[in-house]
Amino acid sequence: MNNSDNSAAAGMAIGAIVCIVAYLAVIVLVIAGLWKVFTKAGKPGWAAIIPIYNAIVLLQVAGKPIWWIILYFIPFVNVVVAIMVIVALSRNFGRGVGTTLGLIFLPMVFLPILGFGDAQYVGTPTPA
Repeated sequence: MNNSDNSAAAGMAIGAIVCIVAYLAVIVLVIAGLWKVFTKAGKPGWAAIIPIYNAIVLLQVAGKPIWWIILYFIPFVNVVVAIMVIVALSRNFGRGVGTTLGLIFLPMVFLPILGFGDAQYVGTPTPA
């Protein structure tokens, strides 16, 4: 190997490390936001780090039936169900369309905003 090959390899290694650190930072941000969302809703925050159980708790916070967890395993249906859960989650925190769209398209930004912001959990609205 010559010197330019070593430089290229070092540059690629640094780039990979930067990507891994950024990826881990986003994961920590999402987990922290979801943890706070669960805590605000009176659920255990640690549920945010347990796979599948966090989806069950999210369904409870959104006011949806727990059996909907099965729908998450059906291709294409899971996308529709996830959007419906996000809409209900946003509504249960008294938020509007902007937060809902943010949670759909930029959850790594809007989950911490919902969790650490001033939004209060109001629960599922009862029909009049």
